[in-house]
Amino acid sequence: MNSSFDQKKHPHRRYNPLLDEWILVSPQRANRPWQGQTEKRVEEELPTHDENCYLCAGNTRVNGDKNPDYKGVFVFDNDFGSLMKNQVEFEDKNFDFFSLRPERGINRVICFSENHSLTLPEMKVDDIKKVVDVWQNQYKEFGNLDYINHIQIFENKGQMMGCSNPHPHGQIWAQSSVPSIVLKTQDNLKRYFDKNGTSLLEDYVKKELEADERIILENEDFVAVVPFWAVWPYETMIVSKRKIENLLEFSEEEKLSLALILKDLTTKYDNLFEMSFPYSAGIHQSPTDGKPHPEWHFHMHFYPPLLRNAEVKKFMVGYEMLAEPQRDITPEQSSDILRGLPTKHYKNAD
Repeated sequence: MNSSFDQKKHPHRRYNPLLDEWILVSPQRANRPWQGQTEKRVEEELPTHDENCYLCAGNTRVNGDKNPDYKGVFVFDNDFGSLMKNQVEFEDKNFDFFSLRPERGINRVICFSENHSLTLPEMKVDDIKKVVDVWQNQYKEFGNLDYINHIQIFENKGQMMGCSNPHPHGQIWAQSSVPSIVLKTQDNLKRYFDKNGTSLLEDYVKKELEADERIILENEDFVAVVPFWAVWPYETMIVSKRKIENLLEFSEEEKLSLALILKDLTTKYDNLFEMSFPYSAGIHQSPTDGKPHPEWHFHMHFYPPLLRNAEVKKFMVGYEMLAEPQRDITPEQSSDILRGLPTKHYKNAD
């Protein structure tokens, strides 16, 4: 006897219009996570200044350069960059199975604060806004270089995400090519825009606000949502309500709104398991290739790996590596949990 489909109980696939991909959702496999045991991780208390930290103000970095005695945000070229500025001579022979091309670019590190012990959720909104200001300025600076066509701004937070230094910082990789995932997103945004004359993400946000199932946070200019097609257990996306192609179009008020929703979202993350919550996060916006890109709509992805508590993480193995992404806890369950968390940091709770 066939039963009626229930997305809360039955396996199903969900479509991701940004990547033109599907994800398998298996809600029947997961017990409701909030009924299970959660564990608090004992965290090391970090000093406000670490004399052995190469990102702290006044300290000497590995390459011998000395950091200035900075306050607030500090930016410098990565001493161990993955890209190089120099142009090299190259003959493109376009071999079928062995194609390669040189890649030019610049890698930079952005220290969010001189305070070694802080993370974004523990910073003041005005100080986070200064980080957003620097993102905007860096995008403008790189965009004026004729060989830079894409600017990837991102943050890896926590040892679990491969972050080797706890000092609050992010990175910028500016390069001559548009990377594969961004190019795939761009193609799908353009396909939607050419067909409908509107932004895919602007229309998506309107539908999410109407559904009111997966929205975690909302202010005048941005929403934070667990995407309908989310892969990671507590994956989220911040999207501008206005169709903004890139950081250059942000007003002062919008930059402040972004800083506020960044603080509130990352605070909720920390409060989830009462720990400094690991994630990889990054901005997707229009490239700087000199071409018009009316299809683009600013958004920021957060990919945290933790599943049930501070010790249990989601692994992309087996089926995920060979077939397609899969998740147990549904995006609706994740959003219910995150939405119910306070925006006052657990360290400051009474």
